[in-house]
Amino acid sequence: MLLPRIKGPRDLDRLSQEELDQLAAEIRSFLVDAVSKTGGHLGPNLGVVELTIALHRVFESPKDKVLFDTGHQAYVHKLLTGRQDFGNLRSKGGLSGYPSRAESDHDVIENSHASTVLGWADGLAKANEVLGREDHHVAAVIGDGALTGGMAWEALNNIAAAKDRPLVIVVNDNERSYGPTIGGLANHLATLRTTDGYERFLARGKELLERTPVVGKPLFETLHGAKKGLKDFIAPQGMFEDLGLKYIGPIDGHDIEALESALQRAKRFSGPVIVHCLTQKGRGYTPALEHEADRFHAVGVIHPDTGLPVKTAAASWTSVFADEMVKIGHEREDIVGITAAMLHPVGLNKFAEAFPDRIYDVGIAEQHGATSAAGLATGGVHPVFAVYATFLNRAFDQVLMDVALHKCGVTFVLDRAGVTGDDGASHNGMWDMSILQVVPGLRLAAPRDAEQLRAQLREAVEVKDAPTVVRFSKGVVGPAVPAVGRIGGMDLLRTPAPEVTRPDVLLVSVGALAPMCLEIADLLDKQGISTTVVDPRWVKPVDEALAPLADRHRVVVTVEDNGRAGGVGSAVSQALRDAGVDVPLRDFGIPQRFLDHALRKEIMAEIGLTAPDIARQVTGLVAKLDGRYDSEPAATVD
Repeated sequence: MLLPRIKGPRDLDRLSQEELDQLAAEIRSFLVDAVSKTGGHLGPNLGVVELTIALHRVFESPKDKVLFDTGHQAYVHKLLTGRQDFGNLRSKGGLSGYPSRAESDHDVIENSHASTVLGWADGLAKANEVLGREDHHVAAVIGDGALTGGMAWEALNNIAAAKDRPLVIVVNDNERSYGPTIGGLANHLATLRTTDGYERFLARGKELLERTPVVGKPLFETLHGAKKGLKDFIAPQGMFEDLGLKYIGPIDGHDIEALESALQRAKRFSGPVIVHCLTQKGRGYTPALEHEADRFHAVGVIHPDTGLPVKTAAASWTSVFADEMVKIGHEREDIVGITAAMLHPVGLNKFAEAFPDRIYDVGIAEQHGATSAAGLATGGVHPVFAVYATFLNRAFDQVLMDVALHKCGVTFVLDRAGVTGDDGASHNGMWDMSILQVVPGLRLAAPRDAEQLRAQLREAVEVKDAPTVVRFSKGVVGPAVPAVGRIGGMDLLRTPAPEVTRPDVLLVSVGALAPMCLEIADLLDKQGISTTVVDPRWVKPVDEALAPLADRHRVVVTVEDNGRAGGVGSAVSQALRDAGVDVPLRDFGIPQRFLDHALRKEIMAEIGLTAPDIARQVTGLVAKLDGRYDSEPAATVD
C-alpha cells in the first residue's frame, strides 16, 4: 500500500509513474470506503485524484499556495497533506468537509462558497509581487461550475490586466456543478472539449517540419509562436486569450504525466495561465457514474458496493416544498422557478420535470438570479427563487435595490436555514433573518411544520408588490404542531389555564423550533410559571397584535434559529418599544460566531439552544421579577 506512506506532498516526488497510478487507485478505493460510512462529497473528489496528485508534485505547498474552489473537492488534498483519518469526517472533532486552516498549513480558503478562489489567488499573487517572493507560486483550482459565478469573471478581468504577474488557474472541467453545468460558458468549454483539430494539426505540422532540413525547426517555432490565429481558426479557445490569459489545454485530467507537463509549463510562465483539464466526476465508482442527477455530488451514509442509502430517508422540508411547488405550478401558469446550479438540492427538479419551460438555472450566480427574478416579476410572472439560506447572503444588494426598491413580487425560498451542522461555519443559515430585517417592505415567513410550509408558500406567491421569503430547516420535517387559536395573523400554540389573569411568560416561537418551545413551556409549568406560546408565522413585519399580547404578560422570550444580532428578537424588542410596551424581553438564538462542524443537536447543545437550558434561564428571570433568587440561571447565551 502506497497511501499510508504519504505523510506530505514531497513523499510523492520519489514515486514512479506506475506507482502514481497505483496511488490514484488506492485513493479512490479509500474515498469510497470512507465517505460511504460518514457521508460527504464523494463524486467531486473521485474526479480530481490525478489532478491533485499532479498539483502537489509540481507545486511546493505550503510555500506555494494551492487553492480549491469549491472546497468540497479537497478530500484528496487532505489525504496528500497528511490527513488520512476520515473516520469522523464532518463530525465533531473530526476532519472538516472543506479546507480548514485549523487542520493544516496547506489549507488556505475555508469558506466553501463558490467562485471566490480567483479573487483569493489574485490577492495572493499581488502579495508575492509586493514582497518580492519570486520563488512563491499560486495555483487556483476552479471547477464544479464555479466559473459560472460573476465573482470569477470580475477576478479574471483583474488577473488578465497583469501580464507579468505569475498565476496558474486550473479549470477543472467536469461538465457539472451539482448537476450538469449550464450557460454560455459551459457551451464554450464543451466546444473546447470536443475540438481536437487544432492539436492534431499542430502535432502533424511539427512532425513534418522537423523532418525538413535546416529551416524546419525554426519555422515550426515561428508558427507555434503565432498560433493565436490558428487557434481562432481551428478551435474557439480564443476567449481566454482575448482576455490576455495564456491557455494550455484541454488536458486529460486523469493523465498524471500530461497534467504535470502542463502544470510545469504554466508554473514557468511569467504571467497568468489557464490550464484546462477535462475530468470525470465520480470516476472509478460505477454507482456514481450511473447517477445522472449529480454523480454522487454529496451522499449520506451509503452501501459502498451499491451506492444505495443505508437508511430510508423520511420526508424532508425540501421534499414538502418540492411537491407543493408542482401543485401550485399546475394551478398558476405565471409561476416560474429559479435555481443557482442546485436544481436537485433545493427541490426544484420536480417542478422542472413538470414544467420544463418555466424553470431557469442561472448557474452559481445568486446575484444575477435575484435581479433576473426582478425582471421576470416586472414582466408579469411570479418567480420562486429557491436557494440555500447561506447563499442568499451573496445577493443581498440585489434583494434590496432590485427587488424590494422596485416592489417586485418575487418569492425567495431559503433551504437549510438555521444551524445545519456538518458542513461547518460557512453553511449554517444563521444570517438571513438578520440581514433581511433591514429590507423595506419584505415579508418573511418561518413555517413550523409541513402544513405551514405549504400554507405560507401559497401566501407568499400571492404577494405581487413586494419580496417574500419562506425559510425552513435542513433535514427531516417534524410532526405537525397544531394551533389552539389565532390572534391577529399569529397562531397560538399554547395558552395558560383560564384562571390565570396575567401569565408570566409570552414565548415567541420561530419556525421549526416550535416543538422545543412547547417543551420549554412544559418545563416552566412544572416550576409554576404560566406560559403562552405563540408562533408569529410571518416574523417580518412584526404582527401588530404582538405588542398588546405582550403587554398582558410579565416577560417576553423569543427563540429563533438565527443569529441573535438583528434577528427576530431584536425586531420584536423594537416593536414593543415603538408601541410603548415596557415588558422585559429575553432573546435566545445563535451566538454571533462561526460554529465548528458537528451534528445539529451537538451544536444546539453547545450554544445553549435547548429546552432545558432556556427553561432554566427563564425560570431565573421570573424569579428575579418575583424578588426570589433561589433559582440558579444558566450562563447567558451570547
